[in-house]
Amino acid sequence: MIEDQNEVEAFKERSRAREEQSGGSGSDSEYEAKMLEAFVAKPDKPEKGLWYANAFAKYDVNGVDAMRWNWSWWAFFGGIWFLIYRKAYAAAGGLFLIAIASSFIPFGGLVISILAGGYSPYFVYKTYKTKKLQIEAAEGDDNRRIEMMQALGGYNQWVVILAVIINVLVIVGVFMAIAAGATADTASYQGY
Repeated sequence: MIEDQNEVEAFKERSRAREEQSGGSGSDSEYEAKMLEAFVAKPDKPEKGLWYANAFAKYDVNGVDAMRWNWSWWAFFGGIWFLIYRKAYAAAGGLFLIAIASSFIPFGGLVISILAGGYSPYFVYKTYKTKKLQIEAAEGDDNRRIEMMQALGGYNQWVVILAVIINVLVIVGVFMAIAAGATADTASYQGY
């Protein structure tokens, strides 16, 4: 935890130094940091904000969005759930359709999980940028914008619970199907 705090502080210091070198007042980068923190909505875990800040910096190349690989284990294992958790609903719908189509291909699910692990954070970035633009178009005051981002950004906690319940039901269903198959095989052998 101490290492994470030191890394967060070092990141903030690098951001301040970059802002000073570019001749800026610091208020723009401070506003950006507060907007991102409001979107991530994990004030008790600054390392999450740092992770997203580093990831989002890869996608913004001199003001132009660029889709790049940025690994997320949460996205790899969570897939669609990760995107719904982070309120990237359109991307989750697209991934769902791609996952259905790939289920007919051997190892298609694994390939989709790997691609989701590498590219899903980009779709979270796009969600952030879209919400940020909408908020900035609707509100002129920076403090109100940050409040609005807190309300519109964040995450869906219920997704974690729903994902666990559905995955447990799938696992139980698979075991029940295996047990039913084994029981049917045993019953057919006893008839001879």
